[in-house]
Amino acid sequence: MTTQPSPRRLANTCKLALALPFAALALAAQAQTSPPTSASLNATAGPLSVSTSSVSSFAARGFGGGTIYYPNATGQYGVVAISPGYTARQSSIAWLGRRLATHGFVVITIDTNSTLDQPPSRATQLMAALNHVVNNANSTVRSRVDASKQAVAGHSMGGGGALIAAQNNPTLKAAYPLTPWSVSKNYSSVRVPTMIMGADGDSIASVATHSRLFYSSLSSNVSKAYGELNNASHFTPNFTNTPIGRYAVTWMKRFVDSDTRYSPFLCGAPHDSYATRTVFDRYEDNCPY
Repeated sequence: MTTQPSPRRLANTCKLALALPFAALALAAQAQTSPPTSASLNATAGPLSVSTSSVSSFAARGFGGGTIYYPNATGQYGVVAISPGYTARQSSIAWLGRRLATHGFVVITIDTNSTLDQPPSRATQLMAALNHVVNNANSTVRSRVDASKQAVAGHSMGGGGALIAAQNNPTLKAAYPLTPWSVSKNYSSVRVPTMIMGADGDSIASVATHSRLFYSSLSSNVSKAYGELNNASHFTPNFTNTPIGRYAVTWMKRFVDSDTRYSPFLCGAPHDSYATRTVFDRYEDNCPY
């Protein structure tokens, strides 16, 4: 004869079954929300494991395809699109896409329609890529997306594209141009928190005629920062770089996620102790944020 479990035992079993998924979610949330430290921001990866999803040029609409990096932990995350520079492909900025994703973002690194596309076209393509992630990516990716939190970044002409995208789309939460190049020098109408990374040895997008002018043109009413990397070149963003990765995560967490725990790493003692002349030849901001 089969013995039926008691009602109390059934209830306890049900409670355990319900508790396990929530416990897993709690552990994932704890990993995502651990307080930042200089060590965690300097590390080559954050606390979350990530997966990738390829976007073919045939599936892409308005850009040339790309790779989506997304956390394996369930939850909803801000979305960041990153453009490479002139003649470059997405592989040149793949390291930054993965780096951001391990800190709790869904990131798409894009190929442009043509490697020769100019900044205005790259701006349009960045927005098209964000739209793809939000509306047309596979269901696993879309389940990780918080469509209300979107940001852009880019290198060289991709950085110019990020500036133009921020200028044209004030609902973006953040922009992060890296050694940016653009014919347009005036971004006074930008209302998106923007951090620009220049390089003191840049012979292609000289900081005197590009990054510094872009930063100076930004309104004092918008949260902004400018870091001029010491002993760096135009192509420094194409390789894993601690300052670029550290401030990419910090800027996006602060302004895309509105996580004020990251403010001291932009405006406080942790920033001051890190942002020495060894790291930056020049640093400006309009803190506090």
